[in-house]
Amino acid sequence: MAFLLKANTLEGNWDLLFTAIQWIQFVMATLSVIGSSSLIAYAVFQNIQKSPEIRPLFYLSFSDLLLGICWLIEALLYGTSAANKDIVCYNLQSVGQIFYISSFFYTVSYIWYLYRELRMKHNQNGQSIFPLVIDYTCRAGQIATILSSLIPLLLMIPVFCLGNASECFRNFSQSHRCILMHSPPSAMAELLPSANTSVCNTLYFYGLIIFLASFLLSLLTIVVLVIQAQTLYKKFVKSTGFLGSEQWAVIHIVEQRVCFYPVAFFCCWGPAVILVIIKLIKPQDTKLHMALYVLQALTTSSQGLLNSGVYGWTQYKFYQLKQEARRDADTQTPLLCSQKRFYSRDLDPLESTLAFGTSTSTIL
Repeated sequence: MAFLLKANTLEGNWDLLFTAIQWIQFVMATLSVIGSSSLIAYAVFQNIQKSPEIRPLFYLSFSDLLLGICWLIEALLYGTSAANKDIVCYNLQSVGQIFYISSFFYTVSYIWYLYRELRMKHNQNGQSIFPLVIDYTCRAGQIATILSSLIPLLLMIPVFCLGNASECFRNFSQSHRCILMHSPPSAMAELLPSANTSVCNTLYFYGLIIFLASFLLSLLTIVVLVIQAQTLYKKFVKSTGFLGSEQWAVIHIVEQRVCFYPVAFFCCWGPAVILVIIKLIKPQDTKLHMALYVLQALTTSSQGLLNSGVYGWTQYKFYQLKQEARRDADTQTPLLCSQKRFYSRDLDPLESTLAFGTSTSTIL
């Protein structure tokens, strides 16, 4: 009797947990949809979605938008008795995996563009850039954009084809799987002759391997790009060439984005990766799993919100720096400006160069 009471209490706690996860996912996915769609709308209204910098960010926001819609639908489906709910949840999660792997690659593509922008500006500071080099980098960016969408789709074709053919969606939503990213095959599949358990198990681990491999590969590439970008930024600080205040503002904001987007990337997907690794080591659900389920619902669903927030904040800082530079240039003589830059170089290279008159501008 005590065992049954304890089992019922534990089951009730899990029901409350997944109900809380449902609402957390609903709220965060809604905010993510709003954030990513606002960035897309800004790019379209400003007619800058085809510019070299905005293009990878535009596609990243579009992936965030579609992913947020998938998670929003899953949260709305959980707890309902809709027809063919199991099939819809299984395929929604498979589609969602395409979008978040695409978002990994688009994040790498955008950070690579920012690093490339810093490198080109560093080269321009001492020498001219050949048009052939610029054309080559633009073509490489276009190829990276195409592959970022094509590779995840090709990787997930077996999950769609074999998973639906083997009916891996059987009893999918009854185990709270509609709101979880990676769920093991249903235990009831052994009782269902139409469900091929071995195929479903293989597809489950296949999905985990794709997720972990794409995340770790993206993270490693991002770390390398961030280190290279920091090295370039230090060279800017130590350089003796003339840089206008707006040039310094651009360089400073690009460097900040190179740092902030990886932080947002890791904050969004770090808990999900940790949860997957722990579940591979210890499949049985524990209190640690419960905490990570909640943390995952908070972070993975918020990628669109965080990415748009980083862009909006850095864009605001860029315009703020430009306004400060213009006010400073209007109140000081050129000689005083140059003296200020010379004596303040070792203290704060960004502030020391903001005293110069504006000379260039760029779309950020």
